[in-house]
Amino acid sequence: MEIKPNEVYTTEEAGALLKVSSSTMKRMLKSGLLRANKFGKQYRIMGHEMLKMLSPDIDQKAVTAYQTIKGKVRSTTKDW
Repeated sequence: MEIKPNEVYTTEEAGALLKVSSSTMKRMLKSGLLRANKFGKQYRIMGHEMLKMLSPDIDQKAVTAYQTIKGKVRSTTKDW
C-alpha cells in the first residue's frame, strides 16, 4: 500500500500503513510525533503528516518543488 499525501486516514488505517499497533498510534499522537485533527472523539491524519514523519528530507524537497511551481504559476498568470 502507498501513503498518498492528500488522503485523510483514520488511526486504524494509519496504523496499518505504518505497521504499528493502536497503542503505538495513541502514543505518537499524544507525544506530537504525528499531527492529527480531532473530529468528535476520532482522529484524522493527513498522509502528508505521515510522510513528513517518515522522511523529513523527501517532504522538504516536495514542499520546495511545490513552492517553486506555485511561484512560476503566479508570475505567469499575474497579468491575466
